[in-house]
Amino acid sequence: MLATHFQFYIPSLQKKICREKFLLFGKNAEFRMGAYAVTCSNISLGDKVIIRPGSILMATKNGQIKIEKDVLVGSGVHIYVSNHKFDDLSLAIYYQGHSEEKSVLIKEGSWLGANAIILPGVTIGLNAVVAAGSIVTKDVQDFTLVGGNPTKIIRILD
Repeated sequence: MLATHFQFYIPSLQKKICREKFLLFGKNAEFRMGAYAVTCSNISLGDKVIIRPGSILMATKNGQIKIEKDVLVGSGVHIYVSNHKFDDLSLAIYYQGHSEEKSVLIKEGSWLGANAIILPGVTIGLNAVVAAGSIVTKDVQDFTLVGGNPTKIIRILD
C-alpha cells in the first residue's frame, strides 16, 4: 500500500495503477494525489476526466459510479452510492447497516464545483454545472446550473 502511494508520484505508474484498479480509466483521465476511491472496480472514469485532491468516490459492490468523458470534478467533491439506515429508533445507527445502493451517473461535459456532495441515485445531466458547496439529492437536467442545499435550478445554460 505504501509503495502504491509513492508510485502515484510518477505519472506513468499512476495511470497504470488506475487502469488496473478502476472499472474504466479513460485516455488522459487524471486521478490526482489526495483523491480517494472506494471499490475502484465499480468506478468508471471516461476520457479527460479530472478528479481533484480531497475528492471521495464511494462506490460499492452493487452501486456504480460512472463519470463520462470531459468531466471536471473540483476539490473536495464527495460522491456516494449508499447511505446509513436510521429508521429503527430503538437501535443505534451504527447497527442498522446501509440503504440500498443506487448508482450515480455524471454525464459528459459536466462540472462539479468544489465541495459538492452527490447523493445516491443521482444523475447529473450533459454539460450541467453543480455550484461549489451544493448538496445534490435529485437528478440535474442537461445544460443546467444548480446550487444550494438542497440544490435548486439557478439557470438554464444556453
